[in-house]
Amino acid sequence: MTTHAPQTAQAVTLPASLDEAVAALTAMPAAVPVAGGTDLMAAVNKGQLRPAGLVGLSRINEIRGWQYQDGHALLGAGLTHARMGRPDFAALIPALAAAARAAGPPQIRNAGTLGGNVVTAAPTGDSLPVLAALEADLVVLGPLGSREIPVSHLLAGRDLLAPGELVGFVRVPLLHAPQVFLKATGRTGPARATASVAVVLDPARRGVRCAVGAVAPMPLRPLEAERWIASLVDWDNDRGLAPEALTAFGEYVAAACIPDPQGGEQLPPAVLHLRRTVAALARRALGRALA
Repeated sequence: MTTHAPQTAQAVTLPASLDEAVAALTAMPAAVPVAGGTDLMAAVNKGQLRPAGLVGLSRINEIRGWQYQDGHALLGAGLTHARMGRPDFAALIPALAAAARAAGPPQIRNAGTLGGNVVTAAPTGDSLPVLAALEADLVVLGPLGSREIPVSHLLAGRDLLAPGELVGFVRVPLLHAPQVFLKATGRTGPARATASVAVVLDPARRGVRCAVGAVAPMPLRPLEAERWIASLVDWDNDRGLAPEALTAFGEYVAAACIPDPQGGEQLPPAVLHLRRTVAALARRALGRALA
């Protein structure tokens, strides 16, 4: 089937399986995979992107659900935000469900997918800080078979998709512990994040994981702040912390992600406000997780 754009013709292929999708991408290296199209088609409509072809993934049933695998959840890349926001999924990975529910208005949540959010890698992608805090991996399929890479490696550009490859699944560890996702927007109602924070507790390893989104091209992990606050948590009892410790954690996270400029200069007011927003989100997220 062929669709006609103003400047170019685009071949559209609709495979019914991941193997067919890989074969289509291998035969047409300049083609772009598309699922919900919430970001891709917006770029096409604005004239920012003119792909030579499209490989539609909407008919591939194997990537529209999830399964359990060795203490992990294997999430299909075709899972929509609306599906991840439902109660049964929220019981599995609460922070990812919260991020999915905050992803935008209903039409975006019904169409947008987990895999698309990852591959598009927009700084404001709501699922990205959650996946970074969970230390999730991607199952990538291609003409040479499958391989796994950390989500953080793809987002940082350390391990990019090769020609013919696509993300089939996201492998997330099931921690069975509190998780919280919070975001701030520039207006009321569904909107893109100006800052977002995911906090995940890992009682088995006595660890706290935190990731901050929307303030940089990729989610940021304040590792020193994580280690410091984890050392203060009473893991054997109620896991409570004093309000002063929560406040200090928020400021630690914010300063790590939005540091002071060199040379003694002052942060611009807008950046200073953003840092205060990150501090507040981190403080609240950790407080809710520990509660």
